[in-house]
Amino acid sequence: MVESIRKFKFEREGNQWFVILPEWTGAKSELEMVMGADTMLDILAQGENEVYITISEEPITDSKFMLTYLEGLEGGGLYKLTSELYTFEVWLCHVVKFIYGYIPTTLYIR
Repeated sequence: MVESIRKFKFEREGNQWFVILPEWTGAKSELEMVMGADTMLDILAQGENEVYITISEEPITDSKFMLTYLEGLEGGGLYKLTSELYTFEVWLCHVVKFIYGYIPTTLYIR
């Protein structure tokens, strides 16, 4: 059973963001955040080179963003990010399926 609330660390290397996922056995390049996910991390990091975020499939207190699944795309999922200040698309690659075992329909980010 997958935990409904998970905490992840992300690190910036130059202009690229990577999730730190010790259990991942694939290439590091597959852990890069692109297509909107990098923008989301830039916002959350506020100029820092690392950020910890909490992700839940259920609403959580003080969530900053909600990601709503739009469609499958290249083995992952295309999501609509919404918040008080932002609305844009975010693509989460197949690594999200590795973490959850499926592509979640809604994710809350804090």
